[in-house]
Amino acid sequence: MFPSQPQEESPVSNYYETTVYIVASAKGPRHPRMVCTNFTSGSRCHGCLESLVRVCTCGGEGPKPTPGNPASHHYFKYCKISALALLKMVMHARSGGNLEVMGLMLGKVDGETMIIMDSFALPVEGTETRVNAQAAAYEYMAAYIENAKQVGRLENAIGWYHSHPGYGCWLSGIDVSTQMLNQQFQEPFVAVVIDPTRTISAGKVNLGAFRTYPKGYKPPDEGPSEYQTIPLNKIEDFGVHCKQYYALEVSYFKSSLDRKLLELLWNKYWVNTLSSSSLLTNADYTTGQVFDLSEKLEQSEAQLGRGSFMLGLETHDRKSEDKLAKATRDSCKTTIEAIHGLMSQVIKDKLFNQINIS
Repeated sequence: MFPSQPQEESPVSNYYETTVYIVASAKGPRHPRMVCTNFTSGSRCHGCLESLVRVCTCGGEGPKPTPGNPASHHYFKYCKISALALLKMVMHARSGGNLEVMGLMLGKVDGETMIIMDSFALPVEGTETRVNAQAAAYEYMAAYIENAKQVGRLENAIGWYHSHPGYGCWLSGIDVSTQMLNQQFQEPFVAVVIDPTRTISAGKVNLGAFRTYPKGYKPPDEGPSEYQTIPLNKIEDFGVHCKQYYALEVSYFKSSLDRKLLELLWNKYWVNTLSSSSLLTNADYTTGQVFDLSEKLEQSEAQLGRGSFMLGLETHDRKSEDKLAKATRDSCKTTIEAIHGLMSQVIKDKLFNQINIS
């Protein structure tokens, strides 16, 4: 099942039955460290000949992803995404409008980093709250990966992505179950969530990469995470499952080919970019944000009406923000995005419509 000698010149060796990721080793290139993803009984890792574990011990240092080692549940900490993969994912997510879309990502691992090199869309049925992959999607997925190998793209499937149009980057209950299943049978695997609506509204990519903890595992308290606006109808789903996964630190890189492709795209679409307006494009989203904010303010008003402040009593934990403080932050975010959209329109008006002719 394994070759007699691992290929030193190739960072990833591909097999139908087994995928072996060769990572850097403290003993040098002739003693590579391997991450095996073949879970058949009785399998052994070439290199250390130990019974199969998540990360073999034939070289290098670091936590072994085994059930008895809590550090292994947080083994992968970083996610690097190529500009090409990012562009394809964002364009696909935007094409879905208010419906969720889904796709697969190709790449490799390097130590504690998951590197996403490419991505492709899947033919799935999407709604405003979930995506459902049918048999045709799985057949398309297998055929795409096989055809990619025939043209020299040796990257394996390393994760999946889907969109959350307008309600932030996090994993819902269904997403957590899907990712747990993927990590159980296709490890290593990462879940990426993109919000195309907030990407256009804020003027920067709104994306998150996540991995789930094993079922029943209780992660240590890592303190408050970065705040993000969650719609009122999604808060319950967000709060119930937020401790079942963790976020990876996301960064982006651009190769010479990516740079050339981006230049070609800019030469083709720069007119559309200048003529578009985030205020008009996201008018429905902005209206929904204001409506959601009004509901949150009504709830906070009811909270303040209890009279606890008049009695000098503390009814909430100091570590958590009350509803009024969160509504205030949401209001500031919505206002700033609207101001940025207005500023963009004013600048374009000054440049193209108010040229002084001396």
